[in-house]
Amino acid sequence: MKKILLLLAVLGVTAGTMPAAVADPASDLKQFQAYFKKKFPTVPFDEYANGLYALPGQEVYRDQWELISEFPPYELGLSLGKKMWDKPFKNGKTFAGCFKNGGKDIAQGYPYWDEASQQVRTAEMDLNACLKKNGEPEFTNLDKDQGARVKLAQLTAYFYSLSKGQRVKIDLSSPGAVKAYEEGKKFWWSRRGQLNFACANCHMDLAGKNFGGNQPLSAALGHTTAWPIPRPGRRSASNGAVSKPFISAIKPATNRCAPSLTSTEMKDTITCSCTKPT
Repeated sequence: MKKILLLLAVLGVTAGTMPAAVADPASDLKQFQAYFKKKFPTVPFDEYANGLYALPGQEVYRDQWELISEFPPYELGLSLGKKMWDKPFKNGKTFAGCFKNGGKDIAQGYPYWDEASQQVRTAEMDLNACLKKNGEPEFTNLDKDQGARVKLAQLTAYFYSLSKGQRVKIDLSSPGAVKAYEEGKKFWWSRRGQLNFACANCHMDLAGKNFGGNQPLSAALGHTTAWPIPRPGRRSASNGAVSKPFISAIKPATNRCAPSLTSTEMKDTITCSCTKPT
């Protein structure tokens, strides 16, 4: 798969059933926001960070979410992520030493285009790179090793918690970043799978509707502010990490489909959903 990254960080579209048009990212973003403002006129903009729970008709789900939040399911996973973040490597250094400002208030800039490697970089990729740089074993075999997936999700969740309150701010100033964005935009609109659906069909056209399994679909706007999340009862890469209530509150988006990809796919595949824009 090609790079699908910066797309949804600022993706803008006019309607879920319309094909992707040639436009610059800023125009896309404006149209994308306008689409949801028209679709859900009573929803305040910042509420989209709360995902499904912000949408009209989902009051029962919101009540359940708020009740669960009294004893947040993410706290254990987040504490384990903090433990990994703070634990010194064999050389005495820590993850904080690999990131600008010690990793604080920078997650809102992920994913980003790296000129040196000519590729999109995710937080997971940089966390793994930090391990390698310090002579520590990386998180590998993520498609088969559930334990590695969970630990990476927990570490990633804590990393994003360090940017609590920051708004998504993706840099699309370079030609490489724009090219990656356009590839992601194409992916967003492309139909695939048994149902011949595009990402937009679920998270634009069907946003707020029940598509089966008694689970209404969230809106694309603000969608990735929720990753990674725990999924009780499922063997998920995000299981035990952090829930939507937490990430929704801290606002920065993780811009990923959860680290359940192989190490090779992680270098090329970035996102399947839209972030909460600035």
